[in-house]
Amino acid sequence: MATTSLKLPDSLKQRINTLAEIAGKSPHAFMLEVIAEQTDRAEKRLAFIQSALAAKKDFAETGMAYDAGQVHTYLQAKIKGLQVTPLTAKKYAQK
Repeated sequence: MATTSLKLPDSLKQRINTLAEIAGKSPHAFMLEVIAEQTDRAEKRLAFIQSALAAKKDFAETGMAYDAGQVHTYLQAKIKGLQVTPLTAKKYAQK
């Protein structure tokens, strides 16, 4: 395991110590958990952005997409447990 040194403002260190104590963890364990959670969050956000950019590129190349109103209706029906027909994409005019 690699060692990393952080210089924390006294006020932040005290907040960490307080929260770690409440959580029943050492300040070290608390900081590791928070760093891991934020790293996971940043990775998921990056993956989401990459997926959105890929979808945008695909639409620019094909013009195929789903109608937002139909998607909302479809999802609401699925949430209610209703049988629904899968949606089909349609071609939209490119600008």
